[in-house]
Amino acid sequence: MAVIHHTHVKPTKLELLTSWLPGRPWYGGDAGGPELEKAGGFRLDDPAGEVGIEFMVVNDTSGPEPVTYSVPLTYRGAPLEGAEHALVGTMEHGVLGQRWAYDGCHDPVLVAQLAALLEGRAQAQAQSVSDTPDLDVAVSYTGEGPLPVALTAADDAEGSVLAAPGVALRLHRVLRPAPDGSVASPAAGVLGQVSGVWRAPDGARVRGVFAELHRTPTPEA
Repeated sequence: MAVIHHTHVKPTKLELLTSWLPGRPWYGGDAGGPELEKAGGFRLDDPAGEVGIEFMVVNDTSGPEPVTYSVPLTYRGAPLEGAEHALVGTMEHGVLGQRWAYDGCHDPVLVAQLAALLEGRAQAQAQSVSDTPDLDVAVSYTGEGPLPVALTAADDAEGSVLAAPGVALRLHRVLRPAPDGSVASPAAGVLGQVSGVWRAPDGARVRGVFAELHRTPTPEA
């Protein structure tokens, strides 16, 4: 299990995201840059104990209408080869030393553990407490067999898509609360979904979908 160290990080995660978010195609905040506050999230464990995995939720209150973003991040003790394009930034951790923070959609460790979460082989963990399951994270999966983990990541105006032949895992980067406060069963064609809770800009506790797994046509040989 990952150990949560309550220590200083410089620059802070919010400071890193403040400079990184405006360059994303799904960023919809003010042109002057975001004004971020932490709104929630959860973690996953790396079985090897080397990589920190966090699904961080932040509220941006810079524009006329607040926006809530989901930012999957990984934290490493050394650079991830071939992932320079996915580097969010580096920071100094009070216990672990220098850490490299990456957009987790491009980190194979996060992708593998997200697949394990969907399949029921992994448990979401509390964001700020060691060895504590996050029971607010709900998962459904109706697919058969293991999910592919060699997924190709791409961003668009709606978020991020992790794709392989036959499946596409859509990660919602802009989070929207479910209208009635609950998340319905996946729609037709949706093989699975991950939902969770966060704190809305007005302080309300809300729930919505973080990720959806879709079936896609398989190209003919």
